[in-house]
Amino acid sequence: MIFVKLIVTNLLRHRVRTLISVAGIAFSVAAMLTVVTILQGAVGMFSGLLSTDSQMIVFERNVSDLFFSSVPNFAVQQIRGWSMVRHASPMLFGVVSSSDHPIITCFGIAPDDTRLRDATWVSGDRKAFAKDPNGVVLGQRAADFLHAQTGSHVAIGNGSFLVVGVLKTRNGFEDGGVFMPLERAQEFFHKSGESSVITVKLTNRDEAEAFRRQVAQQFPDLVALRDQEFDRSYTQFRILKATAWAVGGCGLILGGLGVANTMIMSVFTRIREIAILRVNGFSHRQIAAIIFGESGVVSLMGGVVGLLVGIVAVLALKAVPALHGYVDSRLQPWVMLAVVVLACVTGLAGALYPAFYASRVRPVEALRFE
Repeated sequence: MIFVKLIVTNLLRHRVRTLISVAGIAFSVAAMLTVVTILQGAVGMFSGLLSTDSQMIVFERNVSDLFFSSVPNFAVQQIRGWSMVRHASPMLFGVVSSSDHPIITCFGIAPDDTRLRDATWVSGDRKAFAKDPNGVVLGQRAADFLHAQTGSHVAIGNGSFLVVGVLKTRNGFEDGGVFMPLERAQEFFHKSGESSVITVKLTNRDEAEAFRRQVAQQFPDLVALRDQEFDRSYTQFRILKATAWAVGGCGLILGGLGVANTMIMSVFTRIREIAILRVNGFSHRQIAAIIFGESGVVSLMGGVVGLLVGIVAVLALKAVPALHGYVDSRLQPWVMLAVVVLACVTGLAGALYPAFYASRVRPVEALRFE
């Protein structure tokens, strides 16, 4: 009990210093949680493009980015004919531009694609898609920033396209994208007879390995992966996740340095007090335990406050109209726990030197300390 009283007393004695340390940890935790959640949400949204009503993804082997993947049309036709396949949907990815918006994601899809069927149509009719080879469907965000509506024409790249519909999706990439008939997209992006990927739904999930082997056997240049396997192995996803944790980790290190500085200053201003504790029977370990306890309390308080601030920040970003669909506010419990644990570990690591210094204070010399 005496340890708790000493820890609380020492922290309250220097309130401003304690609050600054708590704020440093809190800011680091909030930044890390926000960055990790947003980037993981982006990964989840892009993954959602590929896993809509499907279990397998077929793409070109050894490509670093799906925008460079090429899957020939004959492979699509053959895969569609396999008895184990319920349906196979080719998709072509491309990046287009308009006069005011240099980057717009384009999706070349077939008229029977699940995305068109499952989306909420704001205007237009799904049956009109691909009837006009120069007709496109816009996501609602794309329609807003292109100032377009059903029946109007939009300039995209070097072409002019008729808007035959506007749809709303929960996926930010889709909601801010342009949907073209597959053949028109192949012509527009100069990839005649090719798609970027094929998303496949099997008649029986247990046939996934058999499907993978058959793809490898008949199409050596292609590879088939389960949706979950693709999420784990895709290079761009790994880079995004690593970047998120690296940026957040740097923030936590800065927060830990702030705690270390606070604890060092605290030890130097309490040399005589530490000497008196030593004279009254406190051991080296007990002195070090007090310093670690103070650091642990500061880190835990900062972690909890930062967690709350981070949650509010993510929800606030999700509410911004311009970011609709791009921010996934589903905070994963393991991410929140990991961030708080890392904050505590970082804070305790920052107390290593101050605790070592305090535990080595010699009472006789410390009592003469000015």
